[in-house]
Amino acid sequence: MPPVKKTNAMRILDSLNIPYETASYDDDGEHKLERGAANRTAEKLGIDPGSVFKTIVMRSDTKEILVFCQSATSQINLKKARAAAGAKEITPVKENELLALTGYIRGGCSPLGMKKKFRTFIDEQIILYEKVHISAGVRGEQIIIAGSDLIKAADAEVCDLALEESR
Repeated sequence: MPPVKKTNAMRILDSLNIPYETASYDDDGEHKLERGAANRTAEKLGIDPGSVFKTIVMRSDTKEILVFCQSATSQINLKKARAAAGAKEITPVKENELLALTGYIRGGCSPLGMKKKFRTFIDEQIILYEKVHISAGVRGEQIIIAGSDLIKAADAEVCDLALEESR
């Protein structure tokens, strides 16, 4: 297998001397707005979907760009996300704006190595896993990293972001 081409996210981890691994999977381009892409990634890699943290980029009512990382097994609770960010309103960034804002495309958006440094929030479920999987910055490539190292590298705030599932 050819060596993995370094992404901005990998270069940042290298510069911080943070250990990580990578995992590749066949990308089928299914990165629609519906839920499920992160779960399909977990299935393709044969890993616990809870350990896959998807990156969600939002815009606040004050136009601030915010980054949220949420386990694939949970939806983000917008009320909790607003409270964490101190925003009255937040809405997802439109797919056609994502590349210009972050340098990444949908399905390949990493919380590390965006064009600018944005405030980042990671769901507290991260503590449940020894290692988590995040996008490496391209579709079909994941970074495997200790949760504490991701928090450090992203300079992230850890908080409860999960939508409580109805029982």
